[in-house]
Amino acid sequence: MMRNPDDLRRALIEQADPDRALELQRFFKTGKGQYAEGDRFLGLTVPSTRATAASYTDFGLDELLELLQDDWHEVRLASLILMTGLFKRADPWQQHRILNAYLGHTRHINNWDLVDVSAHKIAGPWFLNRDRHRLDGLVDSAWLWDRRIAVVATACFIRNGDLRSTFGYAERLLQDPHDLMHKACGWMLREAGKRDIDALRAFLARHAQVMPRTMLRYAIEKMEPAERLQWMA
Repeated sequence: MMRNPDDLRRALIEQADPDRALELQRFFKTGKGQYAEGDRFLGLTVPSTRATAASYTDFGLDELLELLQDDWHEVRLASLILMTGLFKRADPWQQHRILNAYLGHTRHINNWDLVDVSAHKIAGPWFLNRDRHRLDGLVDSAWLWDRRIAVVATACFIRNGDLRSTFGYAERLLQDPHDLMHKACGWMLREAGKRDIDALRAFLARHAQVMPRTMLRYAIEKMEPAERLQWMA
C-alpha cells in the first residue's frame, strides 16, 4: 500500500505531548518578537521524530517538500531528516534537484535545529568540490536562517580539510546582529581549530578584539584554560 505525507504527519501527531510542546516553544523562542515567532511544536523528542521518520524512507522529493511546508515543527524536522538521506543516496543530477529545492524553501527551514540537521549534509557536500558562489551569497541574506545554512554547511568542508569558507564567512559575519550567528560562527571556528589550531590562532589574532564575545567563547572552547583567558583578555 502506497503511503503519503499525511501518513507520516498523523504518525507524528499521534505522539504529541502538549506539556513538552510548551517547553519547546519557550526553548526555541516562539514568542512575539522572538526569532521563531509563531512556530508550533507537537512536543516530540528528536529521537522519536527520527525513529518515526525512519519508516518513510521511500518518500521522494515532492512528498518531502510537502512535509517541509507543514505548520508543525517536528513534521518539518522529519522532512529534513529524510531529505538528507535522499540526498546521500541520489546521483549528482538528483542531488542538484534536491539542493535547489532545499535552498528554494529556506523560509520553512526556520529554526536552528532544522538548519543544523541538514545544512552540512545537503549544502555542504554539494558545494564541497564545486563553485561556492551561491553559498557565498547566503552569507549576505537578510534571512537569518540563510546565513546560518551557509556557516553550518562548512562543517562538511572542515571534515575534508578545507577551512577557507569557514574563516571567510566568520570574518564577513563579525558584525552580524544575531546571537545565533555568533554561536554558529564560533562553533565552526572551534571545529576548524581542531583541524588547524595555528590557522584559528591567526584568525583570532586579527579579529579577537572585535569579535562578538559569544563567537569568541565558542571558538576557543577547546583550548587550554590559560590560552582561553589570554584571548578573552
